[in-house]
Amino acid sequence: MVSKHAFDLEQAIADIDQLDRRGCLDRWREAFGRPPPKYLSPQFMKRVLIWDLQIRMLGGLSAKSERLLKQIASGKTPLSTVKSGSHLVREWNGRTYQVEVVGDGYVMDGKTWRSLSAIARHITGARWSGPRFFGVR
Repeated sequence: MVSKHAFDLEQAIADIDQLDRRGCLDRWREAFGRPPPKYLSPQFMKRVLIWDLQIRMLGGLSAKSERLLKQIASGKTPLSTVKSGSHLVREWNGRTYQVEVVGDGYVMDGKTWRSLSAIARHITGARWSGPRFFGVR
């Protein structure tokens, strides 16, 4: 059985999805107290408005998660290693590459590599810091 709360959220999302550009601009001002940055598409504004609605109705990130994201954004992330089983994803020249971290290296496309730098070199043809290429510190 779907709760009334879930139905209200679904209806509110559907309402946002039906907005035209003018409606998106008005709803943005309501939600954020100022106009959106110039040149945002209505589709992008709708995504942000729906995200904001979900945060308000369902709750946002925990304080711990918010702190961690701020640290990552500032380049001061406490994460110094990537754990085995993690997947690293990088888009390069229109192709998405996925690397799995394993105990003795990294696996991409079924081949095991000793370092991320070797994978980055393979992908780009140039010398890169593998951790930097994949956004790992």
